Amino acid sequence: MTIEVLKSKIHRCTVTEANLNYVGSCTIDEDLMDAANMIEFEKIQIVNANNGERLETYIIKGKRGSGVICMNGPAARLVMTGDVVVIMSYARLTFEEAKTFKPTVIFPTADNKL
Repeated sequence: MTIEVLKSKIHRCTVTEANLNYVGSCTIDEDLMDAANMIEFEKIQIVNANNGERLETYIIKGKRGSGVICMNGPAARLVMTGDVVVIMSYARLTFEEAKTFKPTVIFPTADNKL
């Protein structure tokens, strides 16, 4: 048996851009990705603290040190520039592995710096 557990979390970062006319995804500063143990094209869940919206998409690598959190494509309808979001990814582990697994959680500043 496997279960899905929290693998990585960027807790309360600020959306810097929303680009409706893009294919899709969420662009994340590569520094934040590294710190949160996330990789490009990884599936993520985004929870918007401003309006309660929840959505799933994937990561596109953003410029290192830029602080960028950009909602691309249809997600730009659910999350606006300035909104505070939580970005999470999950992993499937055996029940025994999950008992001792510890997720990576980061708490960036209001301008998305570490």
